[in-house]
Amino acid sequence: MKQKLTWMLTPLLVFFMTFSYAQEKTVTGVVTDQSGLPLPGVSVVVVGTTNGTQTDFDGNYAINATQGGQLRFSYLGQKTVTLNVGASNTLDVQLEEDAQALEEVVVTGYTSQRRSDITGSIVEVNADKLSEIITPSVEQALQGNVSGLAVSATSGTPGSTANIRIRGISSITAGNEPLYVIDGAPVSNDNVGSSGAFSSLSALAGLDNNNIKSITVLKDASATAQYGARGANGVILITTKKGRAGETVFDVNSSYGFQRDAITGPVPLTAANRLELTAEAYFNDGITATKEEAISQLLAGSFADWDAAGRPEARWDLAVRNSAASVQQHSISASGGGEGHTFYGSVGYMNQEGTVVGPSFERISGALNFSKDLTENITFSSNNSATHSLQNAFLETSAYFESPRSAKFFLSPLVLPYNADGSYNEFGGSLPNPLYNNENNIYENRLTRIISNNNLNWNLGGGLSFGSSFNVDYQGYNYRNYSNRNYGYGVPTSGDAEQYDRTNVFYVFQNYFDYNYDINDNHRFDFKVLQEYQSNRRYFLGGSGQNFADDGLFYLDNVGTPNSVSSSFSDFYVGAYMGLMKYSAFDGKYVLDLSYRREGNSRFGKDNRWGNFWSVGGAWNIHREDFLADSNVIDNLKLRGSYGVTGNANIDLNLYQSLFGYSEDYGGEGAQYVDTFGNDQLSWELSKTIDVGVDFGLFKNTVSGSVAYFHRTSEDLLLNVPLSQTTGFASQYANIGELTNKGVEVDLNFNVVNTEDVNFSIGGNFSTVKNEVTKLPVDPNGVERTITTTRTRIETGHPVREWYMPTWAGVNPETGIEEWYVNGVDGETTANFNEAEAVFQGSNAVPTFTAGLNLNFKYKNFFINANGYYSGGNKIYEGWHLYLNQSNAYPILAFNGYTSLLDRWQEPGDIARNGKFTTGAPGWQRHSKYLYDGDFMRLRALTVGFDLPQKAVDRIGINKLRFFVRGNNLLTWVKDDNLLHDPEVDVDSQGGDVTPGETGLETPPARTISVGVNLNF
Repeated sequence: MKQKLTWMLTPLLVFFMTFSYAQEKTVTGVVTDQSGLPLPGVSVVVVGTTNGTQTDFDGNYAINATQGGQLRFSYLGQKTVTLNVGASNTLDVQLEEDAQALEEVVVTGYTSQRRSDITGSIVEVNADKLSEIITPSVEQALQGNVSGLAVSATSGTPGSTANIRIRGISSITAGNEPLYVIDGAPVSNDNVGSSGAFSSLSALAGLDNNNIKSITVLKDASATAQYGARGANGVILITTKKGRAGETVFDVNSSYGFQRDAITGPVPLTAANRLELTAEAYFNDGITATKEEAISQLLAGSFADWDAAGRPEARWDLAVRNSAASVQQHSISASGGGEGHTFYGSVGYMNQEGTVVGPSFERISGALNFSKDLTENITFSSNNSATHSLQNAFLETSAYFESPRSAKFFLSPLVLPYNADGSYNEFGGSLPNPLYNNENNIYENRLTRIISNNNLNWNLGGGLSFGSSFNVDYQGYNYRNYSNRNYGYGVPTSGDAEQYDRTNVFYVFQNYFDYNYDINDNHRFDFKVLQEYQSNRRYFLGGSGQNFADDGLFYLDNVGTPNSVSSSFSDFYVGAYMGLMKYSAFDGKYVLDLSYRREGNSRFGKDNRWGNFWSVGGAWNIHREDFLADSNVIDNLKLRGSYGVTGNANIDLNLYQSLFGYSEDYGGEGAQYVDTFGNDQLSWELSKTIDVGVDFGLFKNTVSGSVAYFHRTSEDLLLNVPLSQTTGFASQYANIGELTNKGVEVDLNFNVVNTEDVNFSIGGNFSTVKNEVTKLPVDPNGVERTITTTRTRIETGHPVREWYMPTWAGVNPETGIEEWYVNGVDGETTANFNEAEAVFQGSNAVPTFTAGLNLNFKYKNFFINANGYYSGGNKIYEGWHLYLNQSNAYPILAFNGYTSLLDRWQEPGDIARNGKFTTGAPGWQRHSKYLYDGDFMRLRALTVGFDLPQKAVDRIGINKLRFFVRGNNLLTWVKDDNLLHDPEVDVDSQGGDVTPGETGLETPPARTISVGVNLNF
């Protein structure tokens, strides 16, 4: 027993002796780079513990360690080194440069990659570029900065939505909007504003631009296939700012400015113009024998009061203008961190007024992003933002004449805005005074948006890690309107009001494994497997009423007559399993990307719910080959290519089911009716994309850029197919039809001068896209169908929604009558519009080429940055020409037309754009006279600034102080002189009151000049 006890105690004694021998000691040394210079701020870590860490020193370190232990030395841009602690108390270290670690890392979806490893078409726009455009909705700042991306604002009203199309239109009746992803979580970014004719409200307006670090646009299948069905139209990744270890740093950004409309727009007729044109119409129609007689008759009639008052001009365009429309942005943020944790926090405020009285946008925002090492191997991070936005909206997208934006076109210049005593002129008729209603009516959109992305990552060792994330996007929207009971449209009902709440909640759950494996430093494998589940729920409650007992009552509980109440709930779900593999060989010379995603969507029936999406991409970094190792010309040369299949499921819910509806009543009782003609075979719309490109950098990257070609085929289109009326339904969704998009994208940048005092660079991008429908459904006789409206047609061999209408032949110089070509092309003409054949006009609403230009100049502490945008190859239709720009009764008797009408026929031999005036009111005649070239160029941003010199900055104890003056949309050039409205129109709206490619009476973009300051300390 004694011998056994001795045998058991011996190892314990050895252990305690060893422990006593291996007591902690202080190890000192110096850390240098390859040239022998000290590296201050190197991270020195005792392997196996988080307590032994040192990062703040001047290159000489002193840290507690044990003999036999290990120290790990790491520094940005240097290769990490792990060394054993020996008997000596001194350990000097020299680190080697790691070229790959210095390379820019780009967020590419569920992962981040070195730029040299990217096999697809990806463009990153950093925070500096995004800040050049003052806008509540950050996606508009992408215009001109990303090749192949077209941005069209639906309105210049503050907070309104913008349509983004990446590489053209991929679907006819399903959605074409890209997927938005914030910090790795897919989110919803639809128009959250009220439906109908009121101003739209972008969900992205619920984000503070100052909190965004970068936006990355994914364009090809290699980049987007990992998002499956939601990646068919491209992906826009938004990365918010994070903290980093070190001292707390504060950033203050503030700007204040003023705005006007970016373009003049159509100029309305004066009262004198109306008198002249009306007299001509009387004479042309035989009402009077001469023009002089007509003028005398009018001055004795409808123009008598105006003439007696001294012929004043109402100038409604000036009366409704907000001549000092302000825009201001202010934010302050703090970021930093310490041992095992980082944080970033900010608060912000934005206020933007409209360029006419009434509309405005206000936003209050806050963000808190942090990460914490819970243990040596487990890290928790959370990115959170919250905003509350208020948009004072107004009627602007349809025939609602009380809008201040359209007042100058619908109110007669004979009617003055104010009475002699300065009060509002409360004139009668169907067109009320918008100045009065602006102060007494209410149109409000409110949005509260909270986004929370939470992630837990567990390093399991050996290159394997596990992660789990939970993300919430909450959007609480409230809309209300009120029409006063004293004047305007609310008088017949003694005032009326409407209000509703819509709550959208989106949940995303993700679980994933990452595994990295290297073989002899020549072969690197990166794997990722992921499971994802997304739940989308929408709740709606609203009501309306009328008959208010007194002024100052606005809400529904005060109405005497409730009109309606409604509520609804809808939801849909997405589930997915995904695998990613990246292989990099021989120092990154050769790269292979593979992705596979199996995704299910509740929009389809159980037999067609799951789809398979995949991609393969490759890259050859030619500049790393030995035969180019000593090149003095080529710094970067990469050949890349990819092919993949993505999908589209962006259609309404439950279209695969035949459903009854219950929203009607029969004699006051609840009623049931057949509502939907379902299709249980409905399934995914597929997009197959090939992308090839070359990235290059020459002469020490003095010249750099890329050239790419893409070809995307969309198959099994989710098309709303017309049905025989005998079915009782007008149409049914089915997977029928194909279309293609193909084009070229070029990005170039020239660093012209790069010296200590002077820096000058110029860059830009150019892209083309050709869209063609290649297959459509056939009718019962086997004849391929066309989808035709009064102004467009969808037909194989043509682009989606190509303009289709009779062709205008001009004004007959002898008769003054407008004529059209009988065959729609040339030759015989006719004055009978119904005899003119409709034909394709050779263009559609979507630009076929876009370009951006960037200029950056710096001399010592002064700098100038400029950004321009060009768009063209499309045509734009003037939507309101019947009422405002035709030589009939509407623009001179009922409403108020444009001064462009003064170019009209008056006598035989006249060559004019407009025919002779008449008091008649013809019906809509949609033809090519009002179809204009859509080419335009705009100076999007110009910034002139000054950075306080470093000596002055150091003297006052801060890091940076910058002053700047910034202008947005300062200049706009339009190719077609007949296009009077702003050329940036909605290019692909589907449904609603906005027609794709047509001008309306919406607010144009604003021309803004602001001054600002950036402070960092």
